[in-house]
Amino acid sequence: MKQTFGSFGKTLLAAGSLLAAVSSVQAESLKIGIAGPVTGPVAQYGDMQKIGAMMAIRQINEAGGINGQTLEGIIYDDACDPKQAVAVANRIVNDDIRHVIGHLCSSSTEPASDIYEEEGVLMITAASTSPTITEKGYELIFRTIGLDSLQGSLAAAHIRDHVKPERLAVIHDKQQYGEGLATTVKDLLAADGIEAEMFEGVTPGDKDFSALIAKLKRNNIDFVYYGGYHPELGLILRQSREKGFDVPFMGPEGVVNSDLAAIAGEAMEGVLATAPKSFDQNPENAALTEAFKARNEDPSGPFVFPAYAAIQVMTDAIKATGETDPYALAEYLRANRFDTTIGEIGFDARGDLTESTFMVYRLHADGSKTALSE
Repeated sequence: MKQTFGSFGKTLLAAGSLLAAVSSVQAESLKIGIAGPVTGPVAQYGDMQKIGAMMAIRQINEAGGINGQTLEGIIYDDACDPKQAVAVANRIVNDDIRHVIGHLCSSSTEPASDIYEEEGVLMITAASTSPTITEKGYELIFRTIGLDSLQGSLAAAHIRDHVKPERLAVIHDKQQYGEGLATTVKDLLAADGIEAEMFEGVTPGDKDFSALIAKLKRNNIDFVYYGGYHPELGLILRQSREKGFDVPFMGPEGVVNSDLAAIAGEAMEGVLATAPKSFDQNPENAALTEAFKARNEDPSGPFVFPAYAAIQVMTDAIKATGETDPYALAEYLRANRFDTTIGEIGFDARGDLTESTFMVYRLHADGSKTALSE
């Protein structure tokens, strides 16, 4: 009898241990990597991605999580450097994380995506716009932002129809994102009969652009399109004003940053830019916009709402399928449409959005912007 009770007790203990283990597995959070620049000259854009993704994670957890699991966002810093992005991607794989929001800079996202595709990691970028990222036909790579081809065509159309320059210069930062956009704009305008008098590259991190500005003046340039990020454009604008070269400039969403005004000052007044729609101004996002402001977070950055939407579609797929398997989620993402903070969206076979989110804006020295056209 004593022996029988002992066996039964051991059975109860074993069953209890098993239940505890099962409960532990069920309670374990689903980790989502958030990869982008935390440090470096474009860390502000990484912060936009982070606050958007983390707000979505926080609100989903407050609503009870997904399929019994809470979400945990893990921040990884790639400094917008391709080599560091590769190291980060490998670290994410080694950390056994299978769901990623990021990366941010196209030059970092592309090599990281090679690793994710090979290792079975689902990645949704909320900021990388280079078409080559998804031209590879990868199964697990998506984005919640439009392509450079869409942004570039919108910029070219605006320049052609509204600016009508007589002597155009196209400048870029020699990086995948900036040079790719600049090339798209140059080629589209050339097809419409507007040939660029100059197509020049600058080096990221340079501080003195006097030689470039002197060349712009010698060529009697009356409009400049710039492909790249805000640090270099801010200096070009400020130094141009100082040297008496005062013509209109235009750039992509990579220049839409409050720090552009801090660098360029009044010289940035009137700069044109393409950027995702101002989702924080959508009345349907009013409560979410206020939630960001309550945390002293700026909801107006171009990557904030696309990052929130990236978490939305990923978790909607998890909830609908009952799966966390990246391949099952990728299949669901391609087959369905989603109501998100950036509108109703769907994905094509490559993982790109089936609709454009870009508009043309006029930027102001006080940090505000005025929408000009879709």
